[in-house]
Amino acid sequence: QVQLQESGPGLVKPSQTLSLTCTVSGGSITTNYYYWSWIRQPPGKGLEWMGAIAYSGSTYYSPSLKSRTSISRDTSKNQFTLQLSSVTPEDTAVYYCARTVVTATLRPYDYWGQGTHVTVSS
Repeated sequence: QVQLQESGPGLVKPSQTLSLTCTVSGGSITTNYYYWSWIRQPPGKGLEWMGAIAYSGSTYYSPSLKSRTSISRDTSKNQFTLQLSSVTPEDTAVYYCARTVVTATLRPYDYWGQGTHVTVSS
């Protein structure tokens, strides 16, 4: 079974860069034809897709976050990483990584990490 786990600091100061890593086990991040996404949920709000990196290494970003978001990967460690720059308290949220099946419409995310809380505060 595929398992994903987020890791990184739970507290980030305003104007700094938020960095999170998703470690994947039970499947390779280079396997056709999966994509690996970052999704977040601010308190009291809905889920927001942030971006993804494909099995090929190509990246895709939400238009609203594209200017501040960077997703990369380390295939030797089977990990992919989120970097969100110039953070503000509005970026406080639970951050999830998930496997994405692009061709699916009924269940586009088949595996999720447990989520990690990130607070932006001075």
